[in-house]
Amino acid sequence: ARMVGRWAPVARQPPEWTRCDRGIGTEELKKTLHETQLARLQTELVKLVRPDGRSDIRARSVLERIATQRPPRNEQITMSLAEFIAQMPKVELHVHLEGSIQPETLLKLARRHGVGLPADSVEGLREWYRFVDFSHFAEVYLTISECVRTVDDIELIAREFLAGQASQNIRHSEVTYTAYTHYLQKGLAFESQLAALNRARAWAQREHGVTMGVVIDIPRIIDASYGPMIADWAIQGMGDGVVAFGLGGLERGHPPEKFADAFDRTRAAGLPSVPHAGETEGPESIWGALRSLGACRIGHGVRCLEDRALVDELRERQIPLEVCPTSNVCLGVASSMAEHPVKMLLDDGLYVTINSDDPPMFNTSLTQEFVHIAEAFDFDATVVERMTLNALRASFLPEDEKARLETEFAAEFRRLHAAYQ
Repeated sequence: ARMVGRWAPVARQPPEWTRCDRGIGTEELKKTLHETQLARLQTELVKLVRPDGRSDIRARSVLERIATQRPPRNEQITMSLAEFIAQMPKVELHVHLEGSIQPETLLKLARRHGVGLPADSVEGLREWYRFVDFSHFAEVYLTISECVRTVDDIELIAREFLAGQASQNIRHSEVTYTAYTHYLQKGLAFESQLAALNRARAWAQREHGVTMGVVIDIPRIIDASYGPMIADWAIQGMGDGVVAFGLGGLERGHPPEKFADAFDRTRAAGLPSVPHAGETEGPESIWGALRSLGACRIGHGVRCLEDRALVDELRERQIPLEVCPTSNVCLGVASSMAEHPVKMLLDDGLYVTINSDDPPMFNTSLTQEFVHIAEAFDFDATVVERMTLNALRASFLPEDEKARLETEFAAEFRRLHAAYQ
């Protein structure tokens, strides 16, 4: 029933909503205190006001008693799926640090370095960020990169990114970082870049309780002769924040085999391989990532469905796919969210994780990605939980840390399911 080529990129401007200006699309999150409790609280407190207008000290005990009292069963608020998703613990495996710079941060950087921007307000930049087509996407990305000029800038963008992750209850992120760009354009030594990222990592763990691993990637448009240098950087960072080696950027004309030597180098050192493949190019790109780069996770990978033998291979080996739904729609890999292959991937028994890719440039977030696919495919909380745990288990955290987090996640999901059901 699945026709070869069904998921080939669509060479046209996406439908209006896929300009990535759609919000969560569900009701606003409800207030956490039950209306019945509020009414009862008001009644009780009025009784405690003395003739001179001053409230009795007993008001505090009444407040504490009523606010913590469980409302009658038929008065309890049922949690919406959007609320469930917003509150649930998360892990993100496919997100680009430079592509996660919010308009507010970009404005700070531009003012710091006197860089002219297409708009001089956060609102104007947010509008400029909105995805139109790939050329515009590239323009925004290059402008952002131009504003990141020093190691202090790198620390700033990493701190603000991690604070944003914490606000979504994303406990762990594995972030793709293109050190080569900052080395080539600004002359920043890799050691200095990594030190800046590690200062941000330490700050985020201390202040927000969230962690980050760094995936050093090769931008595939560069000459292959630079690959071993970048590989050596990644090896140098092992045990100091770097958790994997990646390959990103334009697939067409730059197959995985081009950088096999660099990946041989990192794999020999024990660094996992997580290249992008099967996004804008088809199954041959994924086969190349598996065979030539020894991929243990695939960035995107959604076009595997065009090759049944590849689907069988991915299912048998349970190779995790880092699926980024809104990014796929905006870049024409799928014509709409309703036509995205994520459900088919799940139905085929593939190992699916959900991610945001370059969130502000696609006007999304990891929370919104889950909401979008849940709405499009009528996924329930159990499916959402499964994909979240998939991401945790596919992460490169130490096994004892993964076990600890899975225990915490399980307790939080039990609580959320009780409220949701």
